[in-house]
Amino acid sequence: MFTGSVAIDLLLGDVHSLKEKRSVVRPIVAELKRKYDVSAAEAGHLDLHRRALVGIAVVAADAGHVRDVLNACERLVADRPEVEVLSARQRLHGEED
Repeated sequence: MFTGSVAIDLLLGDVHSLKEKRSVVRPIVAELKRKYDVSAAEAGHLDLHRRALVGIAVVAADAGHVRDVLNACERLVADRPEVEVLSARQRLHGEED
């Protein structure tokens, strides 16, 4: 069994309030969950209206599959025109960890 996670730090575009921030971040999180069957949530920068940290986690029997899913999630977020990816940090854990 392998678990993987990625933390994606985002800079949001033309956002001026926390309410507007939610209207940008929630659809991204929902699409990640629906399209890739992962656990995803806004996990940081909760009090900043132009920054967001989206955390994504996946569990699978194969390490390659975990990496493929996390890479696909990163691409999905990076392709959104309303956000800019500042950084993405992946972690992979196996049974020996």
